[in-house]
Amino acid sequence: MDYPLPLSSQLQPLLKSLRKARRLTQAQLAQRLGVVQSRVADIERNPGAISVEQLLQLLALLDAQLVVRDVPPPPAGPATLTGDVSASPPRGQW
Repeated sequence: MDYPLPLSSQLQPLLKSLRKARRLTQAQLAQRLGVVQSRVADIERNPGAISVEQLLQLLALLDAQLVVRDVPPPPAGPATLTGDVSASPPRGQW
């Protein structure tokens, strides 16, 4: 299942949820990652401070992966007037 995350703060519940779904404690995950348990706690508390390399390692250990998806911009709306519509019209018009 895909979980789009536009903000790094949204990683917090996802990482914890993935770890728990794999029935791993922070200490077990830390051992597999080669760090101390408090580092895993720090990552879960503030995932925006993790390096991309460590995030990729962590996700791999949780049987997950980072996916970068090219999202096309929304279609352009109806044509709009240019310029300041509140300004007076040029002399000789209206």
